[in-house]
Amino acid sequence: MTEVDGTPPARVVVADDQTVVREGIVTLLGLLPGIEVVGAAADGNEAVRLVAELDPDVVLMDLRMPRCDGAEATGRIRSEYPRTQVVVLTTYADDASLFPALKAGARGYLTKDAGGDEIVRAVHSVLSGDAGLSPGIQRRLLERLSEPEPTVPAQETLDGLTARETEVLVLIADGLTNQEIARKLHVSTATVKTHINNLFAKTGLKDRAQAVRYAFGKGLVRPPGG
Repeated sequence: MTEVDGTPPARVVVADDQTVVREGIVTLLGLLPGIEVVGAAADGNEAVRLVAELDPDVVLMDLRMPRCDGAEATGRIRSEYPRTQVVVLTTYADDASLFPALKAGARGYLTKDAGGDEIVRAVHSVLSGDAGLSPGIQRRLLERLSEPEPTVPAQETLDGLTARETEVLVLIADGLTNQEIARKLHVSTATVKTHINNLFAKTGLKDRAQAVRYAFGKGLVRPPGG
């Protein structure tokens, strides 16, 4: 918790649903220079609450947590408390985990095999306005950016729905949950809920069952066995 080169320590909240892991991270950070742990959360909702109460500089955020996952919590924090930066610290480095977190506003992304020095660098990088990404994550981003964008044929909008709202509607008809849709589209569950509310309002639909019938009726998907 001591200052480094006259700079006050970065005030950090740790969010992880596994008690042993969370306590281990807190203990590790307590040994590192330039870091002060001011709180620990067991899920995304608690992380948002602690940010509101403690005004930390950085949240070290796990992704797969109950009640409110890390990507959704990140989006809420960056929207409501933009001074606080988020560095993801997770076991997962797959696209379905990485891209929703970055789109939600995370400035750093590390896997849990990162060493203490790497965590300190990431924390101070995001506070200075840079990205705090592990080398493996940087490589994956470069690979993704170099991939050709798929071409989507233009089509008329349906009842005023946007292309993304139509895509969400089709996935609902395919039986996917909000979390499954979020992973497939690389967005947060909060974003999926917004698309669903919008498409329901535009079409007059009341629930998912009506959405499924609507999608079948408009020929967006084929009924089973059809």
